Amino acid sequence: MDLIFCGTPKFAVPTLELLVKEGFRVRLVVTQPDRPRGRGMEVTHPQVKQSALVHGLPIVQPEKIKTNAEFRAQLEAIAPQAIVVVGYGRIIPPWMLDLPPLGNINLHASLLPKYRGAAPIQWAIANGETVTGNTTIRLDSGLDTGDILLQEETAIMPDDDAVTLAPRLAQSGAALTVKTLRGLEDGSIRPVKQDASHSSLAPILQKEDGRILSSRTATDIFNRLRGFQPWPGAFTTFRGKNLSLVAAKPYPTQSGLSLSPGELLYKDERLFLGCAEKSILEIKELQLEGKKRMSARDFANGYKPVLHEKLGTSAEPVR
Repeated sequence: MDLIFCGTPKFAVPTLELLVKEGFRVRLVVTQPDRPRGRGMEVTHPQVKQSALVHGLPIVQPEKIKTNAEFRAQLEAIAPQAIVVVGYGRIIPPWMLDLPPLGNINLHASLLPKYRGAAPIQWAIANGETVTGNTTIRLDSGLDTGDILLQEETAIMPDDDAVTLAPRLAQSGAALTVKTLRGLEDGSIRPVKQDASHSSLAPILQKEDGRILSSRTATDIFNRLRGFQPWPGAFTTFRGKNLSLVAAKPYPTQSGLSLSPGELLYKDERLFLGCAEKSILEIKELQLEGKKRMSARDFANGYKPVLHEKLGTSAEPVR
């Protein structure tokens, strides 16, 4: 089967590599342009490009694709049977949707129609889901609204975060994509329309999504800390400086502790944060702006939070 592969991030690499291993003819890899990254702003290749170079695959990196006549002619000349799209990061234009007879096959890391959008893995964990998965769809003009081809569930473990869950979904999603292409080729797959009444959104993450609010419970904050890794995490302020949580977990409500939302308490060498609905979060590790990561004990010994002092306020404590 002649394919064109469109993808950019690390999540897409296992699919590309399995397609090559399984003998599909990847005639062209389409990925986003090289961009400056990191503190040094060094120009780096997308991870899909790095993989394509290893396998000696032809690569193109158009800045725009919707009205790019040269790019369109290149794809039309290949006449692929299918275009595989995994985390490409561009809206696929109508001419490209209509080009291959088997369609544009997209791997999406959720059980569609739940978590349509750019950050399905992160939002599934942040919302406390215990099961997620992968879905392959035939792309249409909507946002992850195409007909479902195949689905496969994956458990979200209690200690999973977005960094640990993504590689598992990437590997299982690669196998699901191959299975989908084989099924489309032999006619064994029957596409199923999505039920839009059960849809939910997973929008691209913003910095403010990680802010700890007094309206959230300890479990909510814990799940968002897990889901929003490596960015934006879970953060607040302490004495006017940004404070990021590195490790934390909900504390049993039957413990007898009573703290108002935002209130800190250091007791028995453990650091506690009051949250909504009388819930409590135990903070294990944290990082203050301009400082290295530190344990709760080192933080308390160094900064000595006073009785009833709260996070999220800029005032200096009264001593």
